[in-house]
Amino acid sequence: MAAKNIQVASMTLGMCGTNCYFVFDQDAQDEQGMRHGILFDPADRGERIFETLKDKNLIIDLILLTHGHFDHIGGAEALRKLSGAQIGCYEKEIGLCNDPYLNLSNDFGGKLIIVPDITYKDESIISAAGLSCKLLATPGHTSGSCCYLFEDEQILISGDTLFEESVGRTDFPTSSTSELIRSINDRIFILPDETVVYPGHGEMTTVGHEKMYNPFCRM
Repeated sequence: MAAKNIQVASMTLGMCGTNCYFVFDQDAQDEQGMRHGILFDPADRGERIFETLKDKNLIIDLILLTHGHFDHIGGAEALRKLSGAQIGCYEKEIGLCNDPYLNLSNDFGGKLIIVPDITYKDESIISAAGLSCKLLATPGHTSGSCCYLFEDEQILISGDTLFEESVGRTDFPTSSTSELIRSINDRIFILPDETVVYPGHGEMTTVGHEKMYNPFCRM
């Protein structure tokens, strides 16, 4: 089987500067010349996300959420309607997706309620668009926060669990500092140092860099 040429495209959206990622195989096209992929955390302006990808001949086959905060799900409903793709999340994040108080949208003059089409368990293997990733439960930023690992490609979509030399906030409903640090040490820092981390905010980093320089969770 030929090796995949996995690419990660990103857009930064919304008032919180949230990173939205689209993962796809650059070398795989359908009969119409379109490339299919997985969209992570549609932060805002679902219409813009859809049109931007469409203009580049990219099609969303699945929408995955790292957690349910308003700045990561703001564009999800519009994107689901436009793309026809289902929304999936970790099973323990359903309550937060459905509650405007817990997902913080109520604090910013909105009332976001997202009902995912699919839920997954910890370490579920998720297959879509010819790709495969594993859900890693990483509670702490929220009780149902998770990351998505493309193991063969050494790519981690980390949401707000781990940032470049920082970590996600733990002063929100369902947050826990001790859980967050444990999640990073037990689930992320055991990955190969070369694993590239794509966080929910800020610049990409690597597991090896964070193990050495992250002041919040050095091993």
